Amino acid sequence: MKVAALQYAVPSSYEEATAKAASFVEKAASMGAKLILLPELFEGHYFCQVEDYENFKLAEERASSKTLARFRELAKRLGVVLPISFFERSGNVFYNSLVVIDADGRETGLYRKSHIPTGECYEEKFYFTPGDTGFRTFDTAVGRIGCGICWDQWFPETSRILALKGAEIILFPTAIGSEPVLDKDSMPHWRNAMAGQAASNLVPIVAANRIGIEKAGSSSMSFGGYSFIADQHGEIVSSLSRSEEGIAIFDFDFGKIAEERYSWGVFRDRRTDLYRGILEKDLSSEIGEKDDGHKDGDGR
Repeated sequence: MKVAALQYAVPSSYEEATAKAASFVEKAASMGAKLILLPELFEGHYFCQVEDYENFKLAEERASSKTLARFRELAKRLGVVLPISFFERSGNVFYNSLVVIDADGRETGLYRKSHIPTGECYEEKFYFTPGDTGFRTFDTAVGRIGCGICWDQWFPETSRILALKGAEIILFPTAIGSEPVLDKDSMPHWRNAMAGQAASNLVPIVAANRIGIEKAGSSSMSFGGYSFIADQHGEIVSSLSRSEEGIAIFDFDFGKIAEERYSWGVFRDRRTDLYRGILEKDLSSEIGEKDDGHKDGDGR
């Protein structure tokens, strides 16, 4: 089963952006891809660079979304599965959301981004309420898929929960590039974080990013590309460069991967009785108590 991640420079206008996205989906389908991932918020430039109340007008209600209607038709015509990222308005609340469209054009469900970043050029907390759906998997024509959105990918709990819910592959539409407050290239860190999660769960991971320079007001960002597909060992099996438009594609056998996952026993041997502390905000006091015990106790 071929999986594809799409990477390209996103046009600023909605009409051009959605047309270019559809064109790339068509190309990936012609290459045999049955599960195709577009970048995060591909309907135009990444508006979250700045805080601007006018940008709330870009949001769509799910039921009346032009974007979802267009890609439902496309998925049905091509017989492909499409996780579609969009700016959702739900009453008076706004979310960074994703709908998984099955190969028959049917919407299988909605996911709302759980972790919302904030910082220079990534002013998402201004626009988005943290998601209320929890981490979700979706049963589709190609298998059970799990989806997060961009900043979700940095938290290993995202992939672990999706894997525990039976995800056979995990997909992350993303929009990441230059880090104006960091004197470093974050790309290797970004990719390693996800590849490690693939290896830990023995579940392939796909990330689709945009490229090019986008400006909003006085802000400017250079998006980092490097969209990739990692296999169940965390090996990068298909990747694009920082600046090229293209399609990363790879053929997986989910049945064989499942057999390998079972044989490793990483889910069999989990110690949930020891993990409750991960829900606490601060474990330093508990660690301190253990250290004191070490000094006064048997020293083992």
